[in-house]
Amino acid sequence: MRAVIQRVREGRVTVEGEVVAQIGQGLVILLGVAPGDSMATAEQMADKIAYLRIFEDENEKMNRSLLDVGGEAIVVSQFTLYADTSRGRRPSFIGAAKPDLAEPLVTAFAEMLTMRGVPTQTGVFGAHMAVALENDGPVTIIMAF
Repeated sequence: MRAVIQRVREGRVTVEGEVVAQIGQGLVILLGVAPGDSMATAEQMADKIAYLRIFEDENEKMNRSLLDVGGEAIVVSQFTLYADTSRGRRPSFIGAAKPDLAEPLVTAFAEMLTMRGVPTQTGVFGAHMAVALENDGPVTIIMAF
């Protein structure tokens, strides 16, 4: 499982002109799933992200987590995080999980964040989405399990 985590002041996902997810301060998480990933992988990733100290405290040090600041999250499935660009000019995505594995794991991951106290919304799995955000910092973290 791979995630690109962006600390945001606000984020929004639109599908066919309709806003399907919108948050204020929090994280926009682009999530990729690999064939070997499992519920345990999703659980581990959710734990790490919910408690990851990437928000500033009163001394401008990254000492606060998403939970500490009362932030929200948007989870967007993104198989392109498993792009292999080592050969040719068109990426290969054979390293990404098939939708029948990926979709339930993305959904479970979002639910796991919610169960940890993070209000979490999602994009629409498999849809063409427009993701808009105002990156705060900018802070962007790449995580892999």
